[in-house]
Parts: sequence; C-alpha cells; structure tokens
Amino acid sequence: MGRIFNPELKLESSISCQSHSSQSGAFIMIFDFRAVIIFGLNALYGRNHIQINKWTGAWNSTNARDFISYSISKGYNVDTWEFGNELSGQGVGASVDAEQYAKDLMVLKAMLKELYNDSHQQPLLVAPGGFFDPQWYAQLLQDSGPGTLDAMTHHIYNLGGGDDPHIQAKIMDPEYLSSTMIDTFRTLQLTIETNGPWSSAWVGEAGGSYNSGNRVVSNKFLNSFWYLDQLGMASKYNTKVYCRQTLIGGNYGLLDLNTLVPNPDYYSALLWHRLMGKGVLDIEVSGSPYLRAYGHCRKKRSGISMLLINLSNSTKFSVTILDDSSKTLKHRKEYHLTAKDDNYLSQTMLLNGTPLELTEEGGLPPLKPLNVLVESPIEVAPLSIAFIVFPNIKVGACMS
Repeated sequence: MGRIFNPELKLESSISCQSHSSQSGAFIMIFDFRAVIIFGLNALYGRNHIQINKWTGAWNSTNARDFISYSISKGYNVDTWEFGNELSGQGVGASVDAEQYAKDLMVLKAMLKELYNDSHQQPLLVAPGGFFDPQWYAQLLQDSGPGTLDAMTHHIYNLGGGDDPHIQAKIMDPEYLSSTMIDTFRTLQLTIETNGPWSSAWVGEAGGSYNSGNRVVSNKFLNSFWYLDQLGMASKYNTKVYCRQTLIGGNYGLLDLNTLVPNPDYYSALLWHRLMGKGVLDIEVSGSPYLRAYGHCRKKRSGISMLLINLSNSTKFSVTILDDSSKTLKHRKEYHLTAKDDNYLSQTMLLNGTPLELTEEGGLPPLKPLNVLVESPIEVAPLSIAFIVFPNIKVGACMS
C-alpha cells in the first residue's frame, strides 16, 4: 500500500499494489502533482500462520526487492518505505513478535542500502505502522539497533468505531480528548528517548473513528475539533509527521467521495500547514478546559502562530495574550473557522464569516485573515476554531 502526500498539505491517500503497468500509471500521476510518497511493504509475506492472529518465521523479501528495484529503475522517487501494517503487539487480525520483526527490519535496511547504493536519494525506513504497545515498541528499537529505524509509526483512532453513537460528545469533551491521547504521545516519546534516540515518532494513520469514520460527523465541521487538537497535541510530544486517513475514501475523507469537493477538515489541514511552523512553543491557558491552545513558530516567516479551539457550545472566550513582545505590533492576523448557520454538523465551513467553496474554475478559495488591533482581546465564539498570527514577533525559540 502506498501513501501519497501533497507537499502543500502533507496528507495521505492510498494506492493498491497491482501490476507494474498500473503501478507505473499511478506513480506518474503522483509525480505530476509533486507528491511525496511513503510506500508500505507487506511484512507477512513468507511467514507461517500458527495461531488465530499469530505469525512466525522470517519475512520473505524477494517480492519487496523486485518492486523496489523496479521503482528505482523507473526513477520513482519513494521518500520512505514503511514495513508492515498493524502487526505490533496483539495486532489487528495478525501479529508478529518484536524480536523477529527487528531481524526482518535489519534485512530490509541492508537491502535498501544495497539497492540505493548508486542513487543520490536514500529513502527513510519506518515501522511498524500499528497501535502503540510500549513493551513491543521498546523491544523493536532495542533489537533492531542504531541506524535501522528512522521513525516509529503508530496508528490512532481514539474516537472508537464509526458506529459509536457517542462520537459527537467525545469530540466536545476536553477530558476525553486529553485522557485518550496524552499518555500515548508521552509514553511513545519516552520509549524512543530511552530505547532508540536515533529514531522519531510519526503518526502513520489517524482518522478519528475507524471503519471508515462516522457518516454523520466525519465529513462535517465538528470533525475538525479533534483533528486540529490532535495535531497540536502530537506536536507538543515531538511527533515529526502526522498522516491523516484519508484524502479520498470513506466518511473521513478530506475530499467528498462523490464530488471531490473539499470537506471542512481539508481547509483545517491547509491552514495548519500554511501557518504552523516546526518550532513548538509552550502555551499556558488559565481558565476553562474547554479552551484549547497551541503555539508554534510561524511557518517560514518571522513571528508566531497560535491555534485556539473552543469546545464549548455555549461559552464565548475572550483571550488576552500576556506577553510584552506582542505589544510592539499594531495588528495581528486572525482566521476564525465556524460552521454554516451555526450548525456544527454542516459540511460547509466559514472563514471569517465567508463560506469556503471552490472557485468557478475549481480552484481553492483565498484564505484571507482579518487584521485586528493587537491590543484588543481575541474573541473565540462557541464551537469555533481560530488561528492567530503575530507577524514579526521575535521569540528566542523561533530564531535559531
């Protein structure tokens, strides 16, 4: 399975493994869109199925070698190879123990070095693309050793199944959002620091609710609340890459499955990508837990960007920035996201009161901010999201 990323969004789609000719067509299309490719390899090939979900024995690498060699011969620039899908810990339908998985990763790493020996590009190797199991992940790092794994990928579906009738309540519950994810991010960060500091944490797949998402919520405005909150939380715990499930497909697609028109999460992701840089700032919020706040260095420009999420459906928050550095500015830029007709289950998102809709030519609409006097408080309406940019503020953490 290949994961395809548009550099403007860093978002995931998928292509299936078929014939060389059909795969070539898919790759050519991807390159036309200047996408970055992460391709997943079958990690069960050649193993023995001994119990209900347990597989043993060494991985057979011949199929992977043939495909990688073919990709190189065609000049297909695969940025990252991922080994396996949901085989960690107890697995999902199948599992492989960490000791054998580590041995197979070392085989794959040696093969990549061999095959890319004459290439200017050296792809990354990531694994296991499963649900986080602390003991299993720790052993995988220990047994595979330095220089093998560039990143540990894990999957997140913290809202449960797509048929869960409580999904809406979960998204608006700050305690639920924190309790289901903070420990996972923190423990994975500690696991990597302790057992494999040469690696890093990636979210390899996340869609909120599994089994294609929820038909009522996943393609609506409300879905952006857990999504953006999780992006902010993942960044705080040193997650380097976040892959959203999915670009097209199911209820949780960023594009509507039938019309290909962007769903609200598409615009949320686009604003995050354009405004939030790599540097993560420590933001403290006093008051209600329903106001979530995250801060980053501004993307590719001087200044800082903040994300404010109001999970309350009745309370408006008035936010004051207690930092003298902002007083040197006259104006800040504000991007307020709300639902059409104040219906949080609307499929139409408003930016500063204007519907985000494709142009007549089919292009993306302009994402224009409001220019607001910096001394005025930031008003965050009930069940709304705001990106706030303070241009040209000099913050030590953002000046390196």
